[in-house]
Amino acid sequence: MQSCRLHLFAVLLAFSSVVVAQPDSLFFVKKKTKDIKLGWVTKKEVGLYLNQVSFTNWNAGGTNSISAILSGKATARYKQEKLFWNSTLNLRYGLNKQDNQPLFKTEDVIEVISNFGIEKNPTSNWFYSARFNLNTQFANGFSNPDGSDPISKFLAPGYVFMGMGMEYGRHIERLSFYASPFTLKTTFVLDSELANKGAFGVDPAIYDLEGNIIKAGRKVRQELGILLTNQFEEDVFENIKVNSLLRLYTDYINSFGNVDLDWELNIDMKVNRYVQATLGSHLRYDNDIKVELQTNEITNEEVVIKGAKLQWKQILGVGVVIDLDNIIKASTNP
Repeated sequence: MQSCRLHLFAVLLAFSSVVVAQPDSLFFVKKKTKDIKLGWVTKKEVGLYLNQVSFTNWNAGGTNSISAILSGKATARYKQEKLFWNSTLNLRYGLNKQDNQPLFKTEDVIEVISNFGIEKNPTSNWFYSARFNLNTQFANGFSNPDGSDPISKFLAPGYVFMGMGMEYGRHIERLSFYASPFTLKTTFVLDSELANKGAFGVDPAIYDLEGNIIKAGRKVRQELGILLTNQFEEDVFENIKVNSLLRLYTDYINSFGNVDLDWELNIDMKVNRYVQATLGSHLRYDNDIKVELQTNEITNEEVVIKGAKLQWKQILGVGVVIDLDNIIKASTNP
């Protein structure tokens, strides 16, 4: 079983390289050579994506609904002859309203990515690199719109990855491969109720026979393992950009060979200066997140009824995206 998991780990990495790491000769858009800008380059943008469905005397039936996703993205890239520092902040929050149903969220993301690299030598494309990654959410999450018992909250969970390794890329801001043999993964569940349940892989609370808590659940879980990352960003056609970020992680101590998968693939199609359509896919697998658990009333041990499953989220939206840097420049210029 362990050998199969290791093989799967290698296959996923190879597959991602084939899909997103195409050589320049395969790019559909001809590259324009330009000088590399040294110093800081920043970009800030906000977007609002809407989707609405309405029925009137529709004999096939249906439910009226309206949904919206508000997004914000900020990037800061610093470049010198022998080093780089790239940081990104992603914020997304989405809501949906259907007839006779309460308002519920469809998207909730807070993500911070930062990586720092130092050139190995002037003739090499390899960098010594360090990475930091934080993921959490804004609001409570529920298993269904009518739910009253949250299954997730702000920093419950929260994931932090910190590690050092090597990074390869001719143009590090659009295509890179990163490998870290020592990456610390920290899972935060800073809600006592969820921590006592042992949510997201933390140790659950211990109870006595009368149901009193003897030892509270742990709110932090730490792992040390291998992290492999493949990042790709490119204009494959005019006004069509592909963004891909793949992360593969396996822990040395607890479950070596169990691979945590996180792969985001987004295709942004620009209609004009402000209007943009987005097609997104997000695949995720984490062995610590069980689908269904049951607590033994005598021993208080968590019994897995249904184990971890592959999670898949798809997004299709059309909306307005505003480049804040252009607005700031326009307002400052006479």
